[in-house]
Amino acid sequence: MSEILPNPALVPPGTLAPAGASSGATTPASGATPANGPSFADLLAKQTTAGTPPQFSRHALERMQRRGITVTEPTLQRLTGGIARAAGKGSRDSVVFVDKTAYVVSVRNNTVITAVDSEHMREHVFTNIDSAVIA
Repeated sequence: MSEILPNPALVPPGTLAPAGASSGATTPASGATPANGPSFADLLAKQTTAGTPPQFSRHALERMQRRGITVTEPTLQRLTGGIARAAGKGSRDSVVFVDKTAYVVSVRNNTVITAVDSEHMREHVFTNIDSAVIA
């Protein structure tokens, strides 16, 4: 009778014996430790948004102009870093606080949806966000 081989498409990676091994399937070592280094989420966030400044929606630009909010290069860098951190945690929509300004951001689209300065924050409720970042 021939040996039954497992279907590689149905077996988790790393559980099949190398070709030519005498036994059929092997099990992963018990007590195996995870690899050192950054997590997949951190690497993904770095690849998708790192170094890429966010876009500003028309609504955000209007609010910033009306409220007198200016974005300097250091502020933009901190905002970009805050968005990358939110993406690394799997956030979709976040509020990123930089100094005294809150930026509501679509993390997936790397787009600032609106901006609120400290004067107007008292009367604001942030809805439809899944995270907050202080950058």
